[in-house]
Amino acid sequence: MTELDPVIHAQARLRVVASLSALPDRDQVTFPRLQELLGMSAGNLSVHLRRLEEAGYVAVTKTHRGRTPTTLIALTSRGRLAFEEYTEAIRALLAPAHTKETP
Repeated sequence: MTELDPVIHAQARLRVVASLSALPDRDQVTFPRLQELLGMSAGNLSVHLRRLEEAGYVAVTKTHRGRTPTTLIALTSRGRLAFEEYTEAIRALLAPAHTKETP
């Protein structure tokens, strides 16, 4: 049986990674924009981003735009690969259900 990545499998983190994977390679999104897209509280999103960052799946960059602090989030190459492997694992789990013969 195919193992699912426990870091990505949590619903909130899956939503984060899926959203970030829709961006072109090396593109970033601001923390408030990601929060708005996902409808998550700042605290909840921060906790899940920290876990994804610890796994090397996202890069969090704190910078300034003018005098305004800005946090940028991006999916890393490792994160993109992990998400691709995760989606392949899901497909493999679902495939037997679609290929069963009916009597």
